Amino acid sequence: MAEEISPNVDIGVDVLDNSNNLIESSSSGLGPTLKKRKAMKPRADVWNHYTRFTNKEGKLKGKCNYCGQEYACDTKQCGTSTLKAHLEKCFENPPNKEKQQKKQTEIGYTPNLTESGPGSNTMSTWKFDQAATRKSLARMIVKDEYPFSCVDGEGFRDFCATGMPRFQIPSRQTVSRDCYELYVAERLNLKKLLQLEYQRVCLTTDTWTSIQIINYMCITAHFIDRKWKVQKRILNFCPISSHRGENIGKAIEKCLNDWGIDKVMTITVDNASSNDTAVAFLKKKMKNWPDGCVMNGEFLHVRCFAHCMNLVVQDGLKLSNMSLTRVREAIRYIRQSPARLKRFKTCVEKEKIESKALLRLDVPTRWNSTYQMLEVALRFERAFERYHEEDPCFERDLLEGDGGGRPIDFDWIILKGLVQMLQIFYRVTLTVSGMISTTSNVYLHDIKEIAALLNEWVSDRSPYPEFWEMAVKMKEKWDNMQSSSLPRAPVVDVTFGTRRTIEKYKQKKQILGVENWIRLRKEKQVVDDLEEVEKLQEEFAKIDFAPPIIDIPN
Repeated sequence: MAEEISPNVDIGVDVLDNSNNLIESSSSGLGPTLKKRKAMKPRADVWNHYTRFTNKEGKLKGKCNYCGQEYACDTKQCGTSTLKAHLEKCFENPPNKEKQQKKQTEIGYTPNLTESGPGSNTMSTWKFDQAATRKSLARMIVKDEYPFSCVDGEGFRDFCATGMPRFQIPSRQTVSRDCYELYVAERLNLKKLLQLEYQRVCLTTDTWTSIQIINYMCITAHFIDRKWKVQKRILNFCPISSHRGENIGKAIEKCLNDWGIDKVMTITVDNASSNDTAVAFLKKKMKNWPDGCVMNGEFLHVRCFAHCMNLVVQDGLKLSNMSLTRVREAIRYIRQSPARLKRFKTCVEKEKIESKALLRLDVPTRWNSTYQMLEVALRFERAFERYHEEDPCFERDLLEGDGGGRPIDFDWIILKGLVQMLQIFYRVTLTVSGMISTTSNVYLHDIKEIAALLNEWVSDRSPYPEFWEMAVKMKEKWDNMQSSSLPRAPVVDVTFGTRRTIEKYKQKKQILGVENWIRLRKEKQVVDDLEEVEKLQEEFAKIDFAPPIIDIPN
């Protein structure tokens, strides 16, 4: 029979009781002591996403660390399958949230972009697209003329990290390739558009020389699409060997062949002899094209009306040079120093002049900037007089220079009349330079206003007699600029009235007050011109226009 083990005997081993509680044998002889087993940490990975707690009812629960959902988690009664299933479906779980964002289609307000700017917003679905965002970035760089290096800017990257964290910003080399791909795609779309519309186009050209002594030419096409909207597209922007007419003509011919354009209505160019040679070269070539130009190119050459007005105004400004120079130098003197400009503003306040405009200098070769400079300066005439009283160096410094002294009363009288004249030319220039509507059929009404003004100054009925010499010079230049034949576009316009124009000419021996038609053309010649207009109308009737596309509201 085995010997019974006494509880007081230290045998140096640990035993378990019936409750699985650890019993340590005491070496001190004081009897056995009871100690609970150390709790084991949960080994399942799912517990990294849950927090265990005991609720008020004494039940063990697990709370999701992301959405706060509670589940029973007593492992003696249930396993972890429920917890795993919830973790895979939890929307707040970061891995699930990232997957959902890739698939999610968001709803937001999208601005309706129009030609005049952003329109009203409409609600539409939206989904992030890396490729579409890169294309939009390329369009932004092209439209706003940003450098390719803008994508490397710290501010741009901070903006994208905040507003578009999923957008992977491309390098400047990648952006340059995207812009070139955009150009190729837009060029192909424009070529398809021109072939689809199969309408005649009107061309405008401009040539200039850069500061690097490189000759450039820009060719622009104007046409009306099937929705009866005026369209403007730049076809070519390229360097040319020289400004000789033959070189310009060959460059335009090559551009038309590259785009597949074989129907041209007009070519508008500046009033230069080289452009006359270029248009003559193109007319000779287009006569061999089937239906290349209208009436053998008789109406192919059109002189730029805005350029003609620019030459007329420049001739007039030469005769008012001294008064204009005095005001220009006075403005330059005041703008040279912040202290002088501050003193001038004080003079404006003392004279009770209510104007928020600022003094501005002009570019002598651009008469429109001269008009804007004088228009502002006339508002501050009294301020200039007070400034002369408060700044003793004002008149002395102007006398030492080439300005001829400070502006005097006679100068302001001359400049008031000059501004009155330039205002009409400026407004007409803005009218005929429009790009979203046709202008060739309305400019004749502006000619009437300019001709009437010049006649008033020449006939000594002007309130400023000093302007007589300048007006005579401008009128002489104006008459030489005008075409010796009746402008066809206003007559073709049905609102103008061809027959009514003939009757008006026969009755009053003039058409809308344009004097050179009376002096250079006889009645029979004018009637012949109008007969040519009727032939032009018959030519238009033969054109097979595409049926218009009309948007009909629901």
